[in-house]
Amino acid sequence: MRMVVFRGNTPSLWLSMSIVTVQLGQCGNQIGFEVFDALLRDSQSSHGLCCKRENEAYQASCKERFFSEEENGVPIARAVLVDMEPKVINQTLSKAAQSGRWKYGQHACFCQKQGSGNNWAYGYSVHGPRHEESIMNLIRKEVEKCDSFSGFFIIMSMAGGTGSGIGAFVTQNLQDQYSNSLKMNQIIWPYGTGEVIVQNYNSILTLSHLYRSSDALLVHENDAVHKICAKLMNIKQISFSDINQVLAHQLGSVFQPTYSAESSFHYRRNPLGIDWHVRPPSSGLPSLGKKSLNKDLHFNTSIANLVILRGKDVQSADVEGFKDPALYTSWLEPVNAFNVWKTQRAFSKYEKSAVLVSNSQFLVKPLDMIVGKAWNMFASKAYIHQYTKFGIEEEDFLDSFTSLEQVVASYCNL
Repeated sequence: MRMVVFRGNTPSLWLSMSIVTVQLGQCGNQIGFEVFDALLRDSQSSHGLCCKRENEAYQASCKERFFSEEENGVPIARAVLVDMEPKVINQTLSKAAQSGRWKYGQHACFCQKQGSGNNWAYGYSVHGPRHEESIMNLIRKEVEKCDSFSGFFIIMSMAGGTGSGIGAFVTQNLQDQYSNSLKMNQIIWPYGTGEVIVQNYNSILTLSHLYRSSDALLVHENDAVHKICAKLMNIKQISFSDINQVLAHQLGSVFQPTYSAESSFHYRRNPLGIDWHVRPPSSGLPSLGKKSLNKDLHFNTSIANLVILRGKDVQSADVEGFKDPALYTSWLEPVNAFNVWKTQRAFSKYEKSAVLVSNSQFLVKPLDMIVGKAWNMFASKAYIHQYTKFGIEEEDFLDSFTSLEQVVASYCNL
């Protein structure tokens, strides 16, 4: 399993403290439910190779981090749910309540203007400002419930319409109001043959705004997860629920605590333990401008890699290959670029599991492809009027192209 980190700003601290999750749009709410359900299922599952005391500490740490006070013995997720219509939120609330294991507390929903469902500009420029106060008040109340608050986990799509626009708007507000708290966005990379005609516009606008306001982006590609369902899990008729459950297990395996030699569960100084920031090489960057990659990437160079091993035989697992200097940039030693976490406490039903979280050149080609497709549409002025009528100017598109071309150039020069 692979997750790719697409880094933005300097990370804040993410200690063993509480996280507030913000679920945005249909995608964010459906995935968010699966994440919380996977986390609690795991914490309540058989402790496997752990002793009883260790497993109890694991369960307590999970609940403190992701759930607030119990109501009639049922934990309440530390989450704010936002969508433009009640259907998805009501379904999500109902599924959580019906599980009998946990439920949601606060949520928000607004009536969507007809015909704006795929328009990023409507979410960012209209819905976001219009409902800013109510959304931020819900988030503030959730933060105030935390004894020790660490940061935000924001789940959203980047290719949809108003959800991704509001997601960018809310993340920007969180950066303004909670600048010292970490903002981590989990975003879904669209299918290469997506059904939304303006998905490339929505994607570049979302990514460029998040790159300025988020501390870290966890990226999952729909096509890659679809292949996992088809080839590894042998699912014949793949549903969004199947895909979301795979995503939830990947995220849960990363976010659950690891066990230290001092017999206390813990989290590192930031959520993934390493400085993920993209720093340009001393030789400088190539000139910018919309063009295809100036060279093929024959080798996937990394800035940093994190391997998380859980379950049976983790202590004897060989991870020496990840310490090879050839994997990393010339300006970062492997000792500073690679970390491994190990715990005998198995995740969910798996006897053993491994997770790779990587900040590397892995997304250069997909990113360059999305930027290229968006640029081709922009050059012919296709669908631009759908954005300008809601206040997004052509200059905003150009700023987004410039920002992401800089990202591509930086990663190409690792």
